[in-house]
Amino acid sequence: MRQLNDLIAHAQEMGVAIGSEQAQQLVAYLGLIAKWNKVHNLTAVRDADKMLSHHILDSLSVQPYVGLLGLLDVGSGAGLPGIPLAIANPGQQVSVMDSNQKKTSFLRQAVMELGLKNVTVITGRVESLPAGQRYQGVISRAFAELEQFVTLTRAALAPGGRWFAMKGAYPGVELEHLPSGVGLASVEQLSVPTLDAQRHLVILKESHG
Repeated sequence: MRQLNDLIAHAQEMGVAIGSEQAQQLVAYLGLIAKWNKVHNLTAVRDADKMLSHHILDSLSVQPYVGLLGLLDVGSGAGLPGIPLAIANPGQQVSVMDSNQKKTSFLRQAVMELGLKNVTVITGRVESLPAGQRYQGVISRAFAELEQFVTLTRAALAPGGRWFAMKGAYPGVELEHLPSGVGLASVEQLSVPTLDAQRHLVILKESHG
C-alpha cells in the first residue's frame, strides 16, 4: 500500500495524474519484472524502492512532453519507458521494440497479464521495420548516442514527428554531432522524485519539419 501511495503522490509531483487502478497495474508490472529477473537479466536494479524511482517514475517523468503521440519505444528492454507510459495513458498507442527475444517474451507476457490493449510488442532491430511503418514519436531510454539513435530510427519517424531521447547528464557533445537535417527542438531538465541523479529529455526534429 505504501508503494501505491508513494507512486501516486510522486507522479503528481511531476504533473502526471494516475488513478489507483493504474498505480496497481504499475506495481504489478514491477512485480513481473522482479519475478522474471530471477531467470532473465531484465534489469540490474533489484531493490523495490529503487525500481519504483529508477524505472517507473523515471519513465513517467517524460509523459508531459510526449503527450498522447503514437510512440515507438526502441531498445525497450523490460518495457521502459513504453509500458509505464502506456499504463498511464490508456488512450495512447505504444509499440515496444527490442532485438532480444527473451526480453520481448517478457514484454508479451506483461502485456497479457496486465491487460494492456494499447501496446504492441515487436521483436527485431528498428532498421528492419517494414517501409512505411512510421510513428509520431520515437523514444529511447538507453539505446545509443544521439547520432546513432537518429540515424537508425529515421525511417520510422512520421513527417512532423519527434525523437525523444532520455539522458542523464546534459549531452552537449552528442548534440554537436547530430546528423544533417536534424535539429534540436528542446532539452528538458527532468526532476524525478527520490532519484538523486541528473535527468534530461532531448527532443529532436527534422530541421525542415
